[in-house]
Amino acid sequence: MRICVILEGCYPYVTGGVSTWIHQYMKAMPEHEFVIWAVGADSSMKGKFRYELPSNVVEIREVFLGDALLQKARPKKYKFTDEEIRTLHDFINCKNPDWEMLFRMYADDRIDPMSFLMSREFLDILTSICEEEYTYTAFSDFFHTIRSMFLPVLYLLHTDIPKADIYHSIATGYSGILARLGSYRYHVPYMISEHGIYTREREEEIIRAKWVLPTFKKFWVRFFYMLSAGAYDKAEMITSLYSGARKIQMDLGCEPDKCVSIGNGIHYERFKDIGPKKQNGYVDIGAVLRIAPIKDVKTMIYAFSGLKERVPEARLFIAGPEDDKEYARECYDLVELLGVKDINFMGSINVVDHMGDFDFTVLSSISEGMPLSVLESFAAGRPCVTTDVGNCKELLSGISQEDDIGMAGICVPPMDIPALTNAMMIMCRQPEKRYQMGIAGRNRVARFFLHEEMIKGYQRVYSEVFNRWQA
Repeated sequence: MRICVILEGCYPYVTGGVSTWIHQYMKAMPEHEFVIWAVGADSSMKGKFRYELPSNVVEIREVFLGDALLQKARPKKYKFTDEEIRTLHDFINCKNPDWEMLFRMYADDRIDPMSFLMSREFLDILTSICEEEYTYTAFSDFFHTIRSMFLPVLYLLHTDIPKADIYHSIATGYSGILARLGSYRYHVPYMISEHGIYTREREEEIIRAKWVLPTFKKFWVRFFYMLSAGAYDKAEMITSLYSGARKIQMDLGCEPDKCVSIGNGIHYERFKDIGPKKQNGYVDIGAVLRIAPIKDVKTMIYAFSGLKERVPEARLFIAGPEDDKEYARECYDLVELLGVKDINFMGSINVVDHMGDFDFTVLSSISEGMPLSVLESFAAGRPCVTTDVGNCKELLSGISQEDDIGMAGICVPPMDIPALTNAMMIMCRQPEKRYQMGIAGRNRVARFFLHEEMIKGYQRVYSEVFNRWQA
């Protein structure tokens, strides 16, 4: 089977998290051919892969949203039916458009994206929306905001589509619409796997974003909800990592019989023989993550600064790539401003080689799904301090009534500096409790989170997708 996996802003350009997951996922299915359809920010990333692609990857198709700005308008007059105008109006107003009609208009090369955004029809639609909803907003601000919002997605609708037997998007958003587009073009099924809830993550980013004018934040959020609804609508199956995420998907409009939860799994054997850390007079804390705002590294730095005053022998090792260079610089500056000692930025590491150097690990994210870093920490017998996001709380305390293994760490509210400091202090001061939690974490992974079981789950989903499609 030829499977097109569609990824946005991660593999093969970024390491860790979803990138690590999809890399191991493809290697575990040598019986299938994979096509990678990678959506990146700009073409400076082109060909700069951080992974050696598995041998069963037969094609990689790169598309960059920034290239949309390089398109030149071709003078063109349009003649739309009333139904098409309504669809375009719904689309630009982020109100559940007819995606199949949009595909016919754009993917079949009837409409050029840049020319449409300079057309009389676009201006008329924009004017009517502005008069209805943004009466007291400068039209020039509204015009440029909407153009910048819609040009990338229109550009994607116009892109070449790699051929496959099934399209598998590892998110909704832009990549989810591409999966539906591939399904439309080649008359094959598509499915979606969400590691986090895309709309919720984009909403959190928009709320905090400085580049979005406050007047238009709701409209941007509505835009991403529209993309996700379009992706959910015709998918044969939609997977999530845990039952709570499945419920959110259904609350967002997914049909319950399409939704299934498949938890993450890791290669337990890589970590299971890592023994206790050699005593060196320090309590060493590991944080394996991408340095990005969603991981809230700043809260971790503030919390460790408070910890250091009470536990002088504590050391923090932050290991992972700088996904956001500006945010990473802010983190380095914060460490210097606070004057806190023993915070070490390690860059990207081989986790297996370094997990044995830590007494426990910490994760301070404001959004997660089922983080691989927590599972890997557990497999090495290291307990975790995490924030109560995604499935972290269940990972620490037990995922079901059948899970009587015990606590594997401490969970605190996100962005709560005192609570995070206190949790790390408990871990530092109670080595026996820390050891028992580490054993519980290791046992939990061995029973519930093996990579081979996860792969079997997705293989069953592929079979179910084709059965439904044929039916």
